[in-house]
Parts: sequence; C-alpha cells; structure tokens
Amino acid sequence: MEIRAAEPGDLEAITDIYNRYVETSHVTFDVTRFSVEQRREWFAHHAPKGPHRLLVAVDSGVVAYASTGRWRPKPAYDTTVELSVYCAPEVARRGYGRLLCERVLEELASEDVARVVGGVALPNPASLGLLAKLGFRSVGVFTQVGRKFGRYWDVEWFEKAL
Repeated sequence: MEIRAAEPGDLEAITDIYNRYVETSHVTFDVTRFSVEQRREWFAHHAPKGPHRLLVAVDSGVVAYASTGRWRPKPAYDTTVELSVYCAPEVARRGYGRLLCERVLEELASEDVARVVGGVALPNPASLGLLAKLGFRSVGVFTQVGRKFGRYWDVEWFEKAL
C-alpha cells in the first residue's frame, strides 16, 4: 500500500468512493451523486504543499482518500482546516483511514495550521474511534443539523491542536 498526494488521474476513483457514501450513508450530507467533472473544482483546491491536502491510499488502485480544506470562509479562520476521510467499502476498518489521517497530520505540522477539526454525523462508531486514536477531542454536538434519508442527524465536532 502506498500513500501519496492525489493526482488528476485519481479523481474518478475518488469520486466513485465518495458517491457510494452520498447514496448509501448519512456520513456525508451531500444527497446527489457527483460527476468527475463536478468534482474538478473541489480537487483543484488541494495541493501537495500548503494547508489544503488531498492524499490517497493506493492498493491495486485508489482505495481511500483523506483531505483537508477550508473550515470557514473568513480569513481569520485560515489556520484551521477540516479533515475528511473516506474508504472504499471493501477496505473499511483495515487501517487505511488511520494511516492517511496520520500522514496528513504529519504533513500539516510544517504548515501554518493551528487546529484541525472534524465533524461526525452520528451514529458513526468507526469515525468516533478513529478520531479518538488520532488524539482529537470532542467539543460538542449540534443536534438535528442535517436532514437526509427522511430524518434528521446530529453532528459531533472534534478538534486537534497542531
């Protein structure tokens, strides 16, 4: 297994992984599938250097990815990034997500980033366990902030100082 910065040729696999969650899970609040073309702008916001990263795990193709991106649009928030990680279902719970997140956090240590945050739509024991292993701490729960599949979902927020 290799972890590396995402390349344009990875976008189709990244989009496929994400779309599975869009269609079948409450862990993302997107409700409509994306085309590869629709994801190009999102992809372009990431770079091998800087606070907004996109890493992939490759094992006979891209099987997982982790990204960091802008948390809020106002400039004073620029030293805070939001972390997301998604694994193809066939490799879930095999450690790919943890390895990707550890690498992202390592790389961000040399950037002008003070905090990494992450939101977890509840329930989601796998993501809660992952964030605990990575040293994130819970800072609160927003109740019923997302509606998907005909019901409301709570989101627990976490932070980690770098």
